[in-house]
Amino acid sequence: MRIVLRTAITGAVAAATFLTCGTAQATPAGPGVTGRVITQTTVGDTDYILREITIPPGQATGWHYHDGPLYGVVQEGTLSHFDSSCASDGLYPKGSTIQEPAGQANVHIGRNLGDTAVVLDVLYVLPHGAPFSEDAANPGCPFE
Repeated sequence: MRIVLRTAITGAVAAATFLTCGTAQATPAGPGVTGRVITQTTVGDTDYILREITIPPGQATGWHYHDGPLYGVVQEGTLSHFDSSCASDGLYPKGSTIQEPAGQANVHIGRNLGDTAVVLDVLYVLPHGAPFSEDAANPGCPFE
């Protein structure tokens, strides 16, 4: 599944335009949460960026939203996903796909409540030049 999804995502990006390699970048999140750009390209006013995100046990992405939709697959571990009402809006074990809609109305946090790292492959579809995510305040949930 991992190879098939990664190949499909990479193929879609390649079909759009020539692929370029990116550099590793950290996400504004808990200690040890990292993001590594696998490939990226721009078509018109849209950036397509494929990243690998790693969330260590006990860590989280921090509250945020995105300026464009995201499509991902869980490669390792189990991602616990919460919306701004503090409710769980998904539990994603290895092999699961996840989609996150764009906009400030979609503030969320991804947490690793397990004892192994969560590794995600994520395709960001963003307006050209937009950041990977926009930080948001904790909406009042008893966890960060």
